[in-house]
Amino acid sequence: MSVPTSHDIVQVVSADSLECELNRVRAAAAGSLAGIFGPRSVTWQVDREAAIFLGAGRALLLQLAHPWVAAAIEQHSDTFADPIARFHRTFSVVFSMVFGSLDQSLSAACSLHRRHAEIKGQLPSTAGPFTAGSCYYANAVPALCWVHATLIETALLAYEVVLPPLTPEQRERYYSESRLFAALFGIPNECLPRDWTSFSAYIATMVQSDTLTVTDQARIMARRLITGADPWLPVPHSYRALTAALLPLQIREAFGFPYAAAEQRAVRQLIAMIRRIYPFLPARLRYVGPYQEAEQRLAGKARPDIVTRMCNRFWIGRSELPRERVG
Repeated sequence: MSVPTSHDIVQVVSADSLECELNRVRAAAAGSLAGIFGPRSVTWQVDREAAIFLGAGRALLLQLAHPWVAAAIEQHSDTFADPIARFHRTFSVVFSMVFGSLDQSLSAACSLHRRHAEIKGQLPSTAGPFTAGSCYYANAVPALCWVHATLIETALLAYEVVLPPLTPEQRERYYSESRLFAALFGIPNECLPRDWTSFSAYIATMVQSDTLTVTDQARIMARRLITGADPWLPVPHSYRALTAALLPLQIREAFGFPYAAAEQRAVRQLIAMIRRIYPFLPARLRYVGPYQEAEQRLAGKARPDIVTRMCNRFWIGRSELPRERVG
């Protein structure tokens, strides 16, 4: 999979091309109630863990390192005006795709595509291979591929910070399932690495390339989001240190995050504490609300119980996953 430059003709996901990919998802889905992946999937095994939130900062920073994504967030996002609402919208979409019924997953995909279709603009300054004034589109396949890759790799990385690593077979299956997740973004199958080895090579190539160029504005946004510079978003030092530890060295240095002895000590202490406590957490705390809702849906319950609805309030800002249907 090649790294795009500003001279490439950018492929943008249209409504028709999204529908083509969604037809592939429908054919491969676990079932109408189970949704795209279902309870036997490695995706559910990984994404149900609240521990994956440990990687949220890493995924965001890797995305901000792409000039297209940074410009889109700066020019179109309300992240700083209402960060909690932004958090809830993001997780509502992702968890609907992963844990929703088939209808809920497809509806989330269509809603995200429509929202992305409105996000386009021009880069304010040259960044890496992208010239000032060049156009970006949120539904551009190269940008979607990178966002998808950061979500998949980071979720697995965060999972393995706390829990035993997946076997090679599970890891390969996890990546195979992630290609269906990519289809929900409208990413054509042929634009994705074919297996985990190729996927890892794509990540490494992107990190080494100037396609990921941290702009001054990206550094400012990262500081506000990750270092807790704004009073409405206090971020513990240990979480900031863990985020820095999980980043590739080049990206960490480009953002200017310190990772000296104090940060390394904080990370060791945080991980040691989480590994002692996490396996003994009750399922109600350990597993995210949308997963609990999915389990109850498969058990025949019309609505999630009150504990799950409360848990959902934290993760997605509402008591249940959206029930809208496609079309």
